[in-house]
Amino acid sequence: MNALLTLIGREKELFTQDIRDHEAELSEAVGRGRFLVLGGAGSIGQAVVWEIFKRNPLKLHVVDISENNLVELVRDVRSRFGYINGDFRTFALDIGSVEYDAFFKAEGQFDYVLNLSALKHVRSEKDPYTLMRMIDVNVLNTDKTLKQAVDAGVKKYFCVSTDKAANPVNMMGASKRIMEMFLMRRSLQIDISTARFANVAFSDGSLLHGFNQRLEKRQPIVAPNDVRRYFVTPKESGELCLMSCIFGDNRDIFFPKLSEKLHLISFSDIATKYLQAKGLEPVLCADENEARALAKTLPEQGKWPCLFAKSDTTGEKDFEEFFTDQETLDMARFENLGVIKNEAEFDEKELAEFEKRIAYMKQGLAWSKEDIVDLFHRMIPDFGHKETGKYLDSKM
Repeated sequence: MNALLTLIGREKELFTQDIRDHEAELSEAVGRGRFLVLGGAGSIGQAVVWEIFKRNPLKLHVVDISENNLVELVRDVRSRFGYINGDFRTFALDIGSVEYDAFFKAEGQFDYVLNLSALKHVRSEKDPYTLMRMIDVNVLNTDKTLKQAVDAGVKKYFCVSTDKAANPVNMMGASKRIMEMFLMRRSLQIDISTARFANVAFSDGSLLHGFNQRLEKRQPIVAPNDVRRYFVTPKESGELCLMSCIFGDNRDIFFPKLSEKLHLISFSDIATKYLQAKGLEPVLCADENEARALAKTLPEQGKWPCLFAKSDTTGEKDFEEFFTDQETLDMARFENLGVIKNEAEFDEKELAEFEKRIAYMKQGLAWSKEDIVDLFHRMIPDFGHKETGKYLDSKM
C-alpha cells in the first residue's frame, strides 16, 4: 500500500478508475493542447504539470513567482519523465506584474490556462497587508488573467477553489468564494471550470509538511487533536485539476467524493501514524516548555515529544464540506468525482463595488482588517467569520 495513503487513513487512490475510464480521451486532448500553468511550482501546480507533461502536450509553459521551486520542478520532470517533443519552458514571474503581461502578449497562444496560484494559509489573515495581498492573488489576479485569456482566444480557463469556499468562516475561504463570483461573470465570455478539494497531504507549507521539518531540526511535533480534515495526495490533486480542466462543462466545480465516515482524520492521528512509520514512539507533553525540553533527550531513545491540543486560532472551520444545500450536484458522471453545476449567477453592481472599494483602499495606502472583513460581509451576507484574537504565528 502507498505509504502516504496509509498516513491519511486510506487504502487506495481515489481517481484510479476515473482516469482509466477516460485515459484515451484525456491523452488525446492533452496531446493536441497548448497549456499555461500559473502557480505551477507549488505542490498542486507541480502535480498538475506532471499530469500534463507525461501526456506529451504540444506546449507547456509554467509560471511561478518562486525561482527555486521552478528549478526543482524542472529537475523533477527530467528525472521522472525525461523529455517531450513539445515546447516546455518555465518562467519566474509574478502574475500581477507588467513583466507577466509582456510574456503573455508574446507567448499567449494557449488552449488551456490553469491557475493554481493562491495565498492558501489561514494565517494570512492575521494582518491587513498580507490580507490585501490575498485579495490580489486569489481574486484580482485571477480576474486579470481571465480577461487576458478571453482576449487571446483561450478555449478553457481552470482555477482552483477550496472546500473552505463552501459556507466560509475564514478570509481565505471567503476570498475564494468571491473569486468564484468573478468567475461566473467571466463565464459569459469563456468556458471556465474549477475544483474544490481537501487538504493536500504534505504539501509545501502545510502542517504535515512541517512534520518533516520538525524531525530534521529536532523540534517537537505540534498538532490540533480536535480538527478533523479530508486529505488528498499531491498526485490526486493533479488528476482532479486536469480532469476538471479537460472534461468540465462551463461553470462546473469538481470535487472528490470523500466519505465523512471513512475519510475524515485528525491531524494528531496523522502525526502519531507518521512518527510510528519513522520508528519513533510519540510522547505526549503537557505544554510547550516540556516539549522543547524533551526534544533534547528523547530522540536518542527512539521517542519524540508531541504537543496535541485543541485549536483556538482564528479561521479554523469546525468541519469540511465541498458543496452547500443550495448547489446542484451531478454525482453520476464519474466514479469518485462529484460535479457542482452552476448557472451564471452574479451581481454586477456588487462586483464593481468590490473592485472600487479595494482600489480606494490601495490608493490611500491605508486600510484595516476590519475594513476588509466588512467588505467581505457585504459580498457574502452569511459569512461566518470567527475572530478569536489568536493566530497560528503565536503558537509553536
